[in-house]
Amino acid sequence: MRDSSLNPFNWFGGSSSEAPAPQVENDNPLIPENTGLFARSRERAAIYTGEPIDTISNLVIERVPGGAIIRATGIASVQGVYDVRLTPALDDEQSEDGVLSYRLEGIRPDDISQTGGPATREVTAARKVTDQTLSGVRSIRVEGVTNAQVSRR
Repeated sequence: MRDSSLNPFNWFGGSSSEAPAPQVENDNPLIPENTGLFARSRERAAIYTGEPIDTISNLVIERVPGGAIIRATGIASVQGVYDVRLTPALDDEQSEDGVLSYRLEGIRPDDISQTGGPATREVTAARKVTDQTLSGVRSIRVEGVTNAQVSRR
């Protein structure tokens, strides 16, 4: 039972590095983007101008009651990156072929004259996902510009 896949401590092991996935546009010109009475206020609140972090260095999945916490650490290309988030690769945060994908993104400062060492450019973000989101998921993938980290069940 200790090594069984039924044991929740065995659900996600250590992460491994992979090449980033190619970007695919999911825009459908036939579906209107702005509809409804409060569309403008929702649009203003939903704007996030983060850019992908350069390298993903670590990925940890921690089981919690009702789901899991995904924690990713990356190395930005410049110092001072802020508002770092794990954003879903798909709009509805659903898995595709058993893979739940995220991008580690942050907002770059206006003045990017400082690059600094890797320790000064390290950023971390976490996201809680529910058991419903994790149903049918075999692996969790966090992508950056140059690589991706994957943790499998």
